[in-house]
Amino acid sequence: MSDHTAVIQDVVPVIDITDLRSDDVARRRAVGKEIDGACREIGFFQITGHGLPDELVAGVYDTAKEFFAQPMATKREVAQPNPKTVRGYTAVGEQAFAYNEDTSAPGDLHEKFDVGPHVVSDDPYFSIENAGPHFIPNQWPSSPAGMQQAWESYFEAADDLCRLIMRGFALGLDLPEDFFADKIDKDISMLRAIHYPHQEEPPAPGQMRAGAHTDYGSLTIVRPEVAPGGLQVFTQDGDWVDVPVIPGALVVNIGDLMAQWTNDEWISTRHRVANPPRDVVADTERMSIVFFHQPNYDAVIEPLPTCVAAGEEPRYAPTTSGDHLTMKFEKTHQKA
Repeated sequence: MSDHTAVIQDVVPVIDITDLRSDDVARRRAVGKEIDGACREIGFFQITGHGLPDELVAGVYDTAKEFFAQPMATKREVAQPNPKTVRGYTAVGEQAFAYNEDTSAPGDLHEKFDVGPHVVSDDPYFSIENAGPHFIPNQWPSSPAGMQQAWESYFEAADDLCRLIMRGFALGLDLPEDFFADKIDKDISMLRAIHYPHQEEPPAPGQMRAGAHTDYGSLTIVRPEVAPGGLQVFTQDGDWVDVPVIPGALVVNIGDLMAQWTNDEWISTRHRVANPPRDVVADTERMSIVFFHQPNYDAVIEPLPTCVAAGEEPRYAPTTSGDHLTMKFEKTHQKA
């Protein structure tokens, strides 16, 4: 396995998804096929034409930056209560993504703040008795003002964008365009701001800003930032490749459940967030806004018949979105 790194934009293609909103099914299908190609080759792509307004992104970014700048005691007032309840604040070193791969590693060099869906409903589907932790209330800090409104607005817009991309997934896989619709209409997605502080001291051996891992769900949307030490993907050639930051574009990658749905015809690719070079004199602080799209907790994920060749057995047993997500959360939380 090589640890060589490079910047190769062609590895992570840029796809204009404007035509997914077209009235012409042929144009929609053409975008779906571009997505299909990217998911088979690397499982990552960048999107333009996504329609997320700059002010929505800025609302999350600015309030997150203000939140993370507060004293630790203030941030701890909305600390994540336990590994299964991913709501609120997690400090630097309290999570290690490498646990996702059943490997031991020091805690990751980032802090984060998480929120889930903001659902107000008497429907038993959303109750704790049925849904477990997936629809519990979010924790909101008393400061900064306007954080809740900014994050809820972004969450709704990002969720709509994911539903659009999932229609593109269906078209790319030659499925009915609405195939995934009833599996993601009560999704258990999460919005996360990840703050990577400036590194005054060298990391411990093997310690990363975010250790190598694959994501859990259907897809992830990332708004990255131009700063030293960023997102890298592990190519099929065995190289770690820097994902370039393209102004106005969002990074998209598929997760483990999408790979399972396609019986590994689509790739859930390992990725990490690298440490900044030690010779960088400038401030190396950075922050990413990440939306993890996750299907309904009771959605059954099993290989699509169209992705299992005649005479072959599926590679995966059926699972549910909720059970799979809870298992992953427990693995990635840093053990005491």
